Amino acid sequence: MAHQATERITHDAAVMGGRPCIRGMRVTVGAIVGLLATGKTEDEVLAAYPYIEREDIHAALAFAAWRSEEVDLPLKAS
Repeated sequence: MAHQATERITHDAAVMGGRPCIRGMRVTVGAIVGLLATGKTEDEVLAAYPYIEREDIHAALAFAAWRSEEVDLPLKAS
């Protein structure tokens, strides 16, 4: 994943249940990607969340793309 995305996407159990968020704020990657998926433009997302930056949107997309390529494997019982 791009370095910029790793700096802008955070995980904290105390914030939004540990879901990936934008710079520790209560704005999840899922919220940003979801808005874009429904046809909202970057400018509309920025208007809805004036405290995030365009680079945060790009980081959210990069994170979502990276995460979609991961493969979850079941743990073997021991």
